[in-house]
Amino acid sequence: MRDLVLLVEDNEQIIRGNERMLKRRNYDVMTALTLSEAREQMAETTPDAIVLDIMMPDGSGLDFMRELRKKSDIPILLLTGLATSEDIVHGLTEGGDDYLTKPYDFSVLLARVEALLRRARKIPEVLQKDSLKLDVVSQQAFLDGEDMLLRPKEFALLLIFMQNEGKILEPQYLYQKVWNTDMNADNSTLKMHISSVRKRLEEINCGYKITNIRGEGYRFEKEV
Repeated sequence: MRDLVLLVEDNEQIIRGNERMLKRRNYDVMTALTLSEAREQMAETTPDAIVLDIMMPDGSGLDFMRELRKKSDIPILLLTGLATSEDIVHGLTEGGDDYLTKPYDFSVLLARVEALLRRARKIPEVLQKDSLKLDVVSQQAFLDGEDMLLRPKEFALLLIFMQNEGKILEPQYLYQKVWNTDMNADNSTLKMHISSVRKRLEEINCGYKITNIRGEGYRFEKEV
């Protein structure tokens, strides 16, 4: 399951470029060239984050953001040519979570989007399911108080699985999240780490398992 980003921007060249870059980083993307299109998109699907231009052909992005803030705290990055200090302060005080001015570097945009999503996920310091406990700060996993002695990448994988219990996670998504880069054709590294985590869960009989869903990905689920 990948994060979904809604791009609201009236410049088609900008929106298509941002769409390509986000998809390369394994995001799902919706696009809207007007605020009306954005409202239609959100009536059907709720994105995980919005990248919003302020000066739109059918109204102000700030007005659209105020509408959203009455019913949602969805992360919003304002991406605009309005670059004065007053513009930035106004955009943030009106409800924007972050503000990026044009022109900009794609790498900065990607980093800002990832930071927004990371804050929105509000990862707790401790995550626990029955006797299985993850200390996110120390990056240690415990079963009944005993350290599972996971390596850093193994811990990161188990954390993602526990946060997404019951969901099928694609290999590309897992690799990108843990190694912070796209996976090449050889997914042996990912398979090796998942196999190690799976074996450890089986050894300690914690009541949870990682299932390989052929052709789709992996799912963390409770033992029946």
